[in-house]
Amino acid sequence: MPERARVLQYFAGRWSLRREIDHADGTRARFDGHATWSADGDRLRLEETGLLRIGDGPPFTATRRYFWHPPLSVHFDDGRFFHDVPPMGGDTGHWCAPDQYDGAYDFTPWPEFRVIWRVSGPRKSYRMNSVYRRIGG
Repeated sequence: MPERARVLQYFAGRWSLRREIDHADGTRARFDGHATWSADGDRLRLEETGLLRIGDGPPFTATRRYFWHPPLSVHFDDGRFFHDVPPMGGDTGHWCAPDQYDGAYDFTPWPEFRVIWRVSGPRKSYRMNSVYRRIGG
């Protein structure tokens, strides 16, 4: 089957989410939880909720919200633009002075997908690998 471009509605629903974060200083973190895209007018509200464990520390609940606008534009929950999602997968980016975020979306195993962010700069330096798997139909 040929690869198809993703559209906003493809993401609606609930997904499992596993995220691994490797910091340049050797600290590792892991997030296990869910991501839910739900209708909010002509956009989707994304909420990621789960348990985050940093190094050997105890896990704690972490939540993050974004808004996805048509066609595939991601904004922080305060309305600031974050990045565009490439509909066929591929590279994207975000400059958050003084740090650069370089991302890559891989939709190859759809309805599972992966997002890798490499963040570099004087304040932040890490690699974050997130895997989303659709729950149910």
